[in-house]
Amino acid sequence: MSDQMVFAPLGGVGEIGMNMGLYGFGPEGNRKWLIVDCGVTFAGPNLPGIDLILPDIRFLEEIGGDVVGMVLTHAHEDHYGAVLDIWPDIECELFASSFAKAMIDAKASSNGYPYTVPATIVEAGKPFKAGPFTVELVSMAHSIPESFGLIIESPAGTAFHTGDWKLDPDLIGGAPTDIARLRELGKSGKSLALVCDSTNATRDGESPSEAAVAATLERIIAGAENRVAVTIFASNVGRMVSIARAAQKAGRQVVAAGRAVHRIGGIARDLGLLEGIDDFLDQDAFGYLPRDKTVLICTGSQGEARAAMARIARGEHPDISLAKGDMVIFSSRAIPGNEREVIDIHNMLVDQGVELITDRDALVHVSGHPRRDELRQLYDWLKPETLVPVHGEPTHLHAHAKLGRDAGIKNILEARNGDMVTLFPTPGVSKAEVPTGRVYLDGNLICDPEETRVGERRKLSFAGHITASLCINGKGQVVSGPDLRMLGVPELDDDEDNLTEVAVDAISGVIKSMPPKHRGDPARFAEALRRAVRGEINAVWGKKPVVDIFVHKV
Repeated sequence: MSDQMVFAPLGGVGEIGMNMGLYGFGPEGNRKWLIVDCGVTFAGPNLPGIDLILPDIRFLEEIGGDVVGMVLTHAHEDHYGAVLDIWPDIECELFASSFAKAMIDAKASSNGYPYTVPATIVEAGKPFKAGPFTVELVSMAHSIPESFGLIIESPAGTAFHTGDWKLDPDLIGGAPTDIARLRELGKSGKSLALVCDSTNATRDGESPSEAAVAATLERIIAGAENRVAVTIFASNVGRMVSIARAAQKAGRQVVAAGRAVHRIGGIARDLGLLEGIDDFLDQDAFGYLPRDKTVLICTGSQGEARAAMARIARGEHPDISLAKGDMVIFSSRAIPGNEREVIDIHNMLVDQGVELITDRDALVHVSGHPRRDELRQLYDWLKPETLVPVHGEPTHLHAHAKLGRDAGIKNILEARNGDMVTLFPTPGVSKAEVPTGRVYLDGNLICDPEETRVGERRKLSFAGHITASLCINGKGQVVSGPDLRMLGVPELDDDEDNLTEVAVDAISGVIKSMPPKHRGDPARFAEALRRAVRGEINAVWGKKPVVDIFVHKV
């Protein structure tokens, strides 16, 4: 069988987040593989106790030594956040920018990992080898420094993997999209497959510039009478720069609050990305600065309960409090699934008399992803023969595919996680060929969904837990108990609806009605008690709690 170049997404295609893609070269059954990105997604309220969701790497474990490396497009959590947890099971060479490598090291230190991941630092415009692949980084504008697209060349053909990008000629805090290199690639005469970001493929026009946000922030901060607090995605160094410049111009000092802001701000300063920006003050300075001389940059744009903005809104922050007439700017947009938490923070701030400004009120945030006109422009520069829409939910992917067809791209390959996409020599999609899925980071443990027993946690959160313990002798007579404990079950003073009494009465009823010889079988007795308690509680309350009965034979 002839050599092929293929693409197999393990995450990020059919969903937002958890981006991880594989490029393979060689005949079927004997390929070398390059990993592109290794991201996470965030658990919602339907997964209580789960910290993060990671891609299932069963396929990588199967192909083992055929993995020739991993390259990161940029250091957003949905593209690099799983590296520290997954790399020990792969131990391939990691290629990353200086900023991404610094982010990995800082995350390892901050979160107590006993190791970090060695990395080869790579730069835009300097191709490097990874097995049969030659890879070149191309600067792409995004909402984080050092974001890159990848020219991935194999003997079978060349792919351009965009990563996250937009066309922003006035980008702040990073290199703009390298239009000249993209045009050069399109004129090279190479047959090209474009694997492209679809996040904003449903939106017309172009994404606004970061410079427009900077101008808005400067105007708002200059006109504010009291304190201004701005919450951002901490990785958006360009936004930090814009806020700091606006503060300096208004004669205000910048206070930083939140571990991520301090960590990423420190990395950016070490790498020379904050030149001309005064050092940020620590949060303990907030209390003594005049109200009209302060700008706070803080974490918590997604309503995270332990982040600085949530603690401030609840009045629980040890050093920072806001007063009536102060202003809070949410220079961000809620990630799908986080809307309720963000709205709750908004409401708490408004109740305190704080003036709230979001992207609905002014241009204080812009997306880092391309809209439809930007996608068309990229097609025109690259002139791809094949388009694979990635990085999006099904609606985004389908809209992107239609846009590509309308633009006249010859091969449109609509794929999902687990599909095997042949890029060269004959484009096509083989459905569900690669094992994929999700694993959960639960505290310090990485578990399959079934191992976490999250379903039981949901039941406990919905209807509580009742435990009863009693002892029987050899004749089936109850000699001790029942001892009852109820968690998450309502406590009512009304005797008729007192659920503790209901449970005790149910147990007493079984003891009276069940013959001693049957009670002598602990398992049979416990199951009869469990059914009776659950049924009687449900009859009164209308909910079925988790019930555990322990019968001890003495």
